[in-house]
Amino acid sequence: MIRFERNLCSDLDAALRREWLETNGLGGFATSTVIGLNTRRYHGLLVAAIKPPVGRMVLLSKLEETLLVDGKPFDLSANRYPGVVHPQGFRYLKEFRLDPFPVFTYEVEGLELTKTVFMVQGENSTVVQYECKAPKARSKAAPQPSPRIELELRPLIAFRDYHSTTHENGGLNSTVETAPGLASVTPYAGLPTLHLAHNGVEVQSTGAWYRNFEYEAERERGLDFMEDLFNPCVLRFDLAKNPAGVIASTERRDAARASEYRQEEVKRRQTIVAASPGKDDLVETLTAAADQYMVARGDQKTVIAGYHWFSDWGRDTMISLPGLTLPAGRFDVARSVLRTFAQVADRGMLPNRFPDAGEQPEYNTVDATLWFFEAIRAYLAYTGDEEFVRNELYGTLVDIIGWHVKGTRYGIKVDAAGLLNAGEPGVQLTWMDAKVGDWVVTPRRGKPVEIQALWYNALCIMADLAQRFGDVQGQKRYRTMATLVQWSFNRLFWNEKPGCLYDVVNGGPPDGSLRPNQIFAVSLHHTMLARERARKVVDAVQRELLTPYGLRSLAPADPHYRGRYTGDSASRDSAYHQGTVWPWLMGPFLTAYLKVNDGSEAASRQAEAWLGPLQEHLADAGLGHISEIFDGDAPHRPCGCVAQAWSVAEVLRAVVEDIRGLRPGKPRTLPGRETLQAASD
Repeated sequence: MIRFERNLCSDLDAALRREWLETNGLGGFATSTVIGLNTRRYHGLLVAAIKPPVGRMVLLSKLEETLLVDGKPFDLSANRYPGVVHPQGFRYLKEFRLDPFPVFTYEVEGLELTKTVFMVQGENSTVVQYECKAPKARSKAAPQPSPRIELELRPLIAFRDYHSTTHENGGLNSTVETAPGLASVTPYAGLPTLHLAHNGVEVQSTGAWYRNFEYEAERERGLDFMEDLFNPCVLRFDLAKNPAGVIASTERRDAARASEYRQEEVKRRQTIVAASPGKDDLVETLTAAADQYMVARGDQKTVIAGYHWFSDWGRDTMISLPGLTLPAGRFDVARSVLRTFAQVADRGMLPNRFPDAGEQPEYNTVDATLWFFEAIRAYLAYTGDEEFVRNELYGTLVDIIGWHVKGTRYGIKVDAAGLLNAGEPGVQLTWMDAKVGDWVVTPRRGKPVEIQALWYNALCIMADLAQRFGDVQGQKRYRTMATLVQWSFNRLFWNEKPGCLYDVVNGGPPDGSLRPNQIFAVSLHHTMLARERARKVVDAVQRELLTPYGLRSLAPADPHYRGRYTGDSASRDSAYHQGTVWPWLMGPFLTAYLKVNDGSEAASRQAEAWLGPLQEHLADAGLGHISEIFDGDAPHRPCGCVAQAWSVAEVLRAVVEDIRGLRPGKPRTLPGRETLQAASD
């Protein structure tokens, strides 16, 4: 449980940097700050996935809340308008906690009002409940008459794509359709109806615009940061008689079921945490967080790369899948995700992403497909499910190798040395994929180091699978290919002077930029490096790139280093992979560090200590989650998405498998000097 008391809740700056997130398993979500002041265009009580897991729209932005005690109003909301925060309901906020979902406790006139927010799994439905407790009697004197306690809620609706903002317009239909316990609005033709199921005593139509909300996080990002919201009605409740409940949904719901939904959601989350591979706070918190990234795509599963603005990306999904699903035994989800992406493989490639509007997948990636092999290897190691891999995946993997040998999109093709070449002008294919207009910030055309590591790993996995499945010719072919890759890689990629690997080899002078990509040549299951070189790579990465929150994407001594991720979109994108810290890289770094130190007790203690700041970070930014990125320079401010799938997944995987030693199968070992010599010969 994460808890903040009055001192933090009344500190505006501290409160606004902490955001809660509720998800529904469809790609939809509810989210805001701990004081309910929306600082992003993505904040809202009901951000519905109209075409799960995409097509997300902010339907209900928030509920403006006024508590009336004997007719005296107390506004509990908070909004930023030009030059002012009004009202300032956070002054009444006694406590905020995640227990397991957001719970707000307000103290007004001696009364305690508790608000709870959660989503219903599998529905675009958000439940908000309010309960008021009267003050306890302080003496045996004659009892005082109970005060009248009423609650007014004014829904503020946006009805727009979650990447945009809305403004006052004459095209909105303000009609509110009412029925017992239900108020419904359909502001625009062709968009869903918002149903507000409630147990109120009165519904009054209003039809008023609230203007000039300011979203400070969007202002900082150089984006449109002002919005107008529409209030269609007021819902009134008698809290002295009953707790208040509202279910905001794209479907007609019965407010009387709110408590039932709550009990079901509590039980569901308890089941998830009970399956945690460890019983300490870090592992349980990350296991609970992992569940929020696993969502439906049709009748199968996929992975949302990050909240608030990412959809399901192939690269992020394959990197995240082992950590999100396997340690906690979510094998059915892993199997479904692998099946989903196998079904959309095309010309030997997995999609880079599925667009938000539901268009055709985009295939501009070289590494997502190679991470697919590692995800399958990890799945098989945990489950032993050879039948699924043989019947549904092996043929796709064989086809992928074939396409990479003969060549596929964007110049992706095996060269004469057995290495994998990739890239065309104006296209970004690796995970360092920032692009500003036509400028690819880190083009990395040619042979990037991590692509060769992934390619070798994929070939070794294929040789192992071919042996399992009796494919004698395939086994011989893949092992021969892997041997050539290992020989070529060690000959071309070793940078002797700094004692590490080049970042890209492309026929000209190799790129000696010290980046974290080389860590995968050590951390992946199958490695081409002998122990001496592997240790030197880990030492170089630790010395130049390691921070308390992950690895920098570029060494600070590099002239292209950018230590701050700030400014407008162009400024931020130009810094995205030029020094910005990526916490997901802490996973492979810890794997590699423990690997070269044989998982010793001292190394495990050091790895555990390195995770301390990330554990503290779980109570900052996206609560219970790990952010997408941090500034390269201290104090390493969290930036980007407040909740990122591979950040959570890779830290969880490394903790469970490498630090706690719960990896299935045999421990990974590094080849000795004789293996490297044989490859060189």
